Amino acid sequence: MRTEEHEESVLFIAEEGARAGQVVAEVTFPTAKDGVAEINHTFVDESLRGQGVAGQLLEHAVAVIERAGKKARPTCSYAVHWFSRHPECADLLA
Repeated sequence: MRTEEHEESVLFIAEEGARAGQVVAEVTFPTAKDGVAEINHTFVDESLRGQGVAGQLLEHAVAVIERAGKKARPTCSYAVHWFSRHPECADLLA
C-alpha cells in the first residue's frame, strides 16, 4: 500500500496487488473560498481499521494544510475527534 496525494485536497491509500487501485482509506479536505480547508470526510476500509491509518492520514492532511498556509475546519466526526486529542494543532483551526 502507499499514500497518494490527489488534487491537493484528497489523500488516499490505494491497494496494490490483487485489489490494485481500490481505495482503502482516504481523507478529503477541500479549500473553501475563505482559504480554510474543510476536513469533511475520513474513510478506512474494515481491513485496515484499528491500525492507526486514519490518524496517519489526518496527520498528513494537517501537514499539507499547514504547508499551504491555510487553516483547517474539521467537520467529519473523526477529524473533530482527532483535533480534540491533538491540542498541539489547535493553532491550525479556523
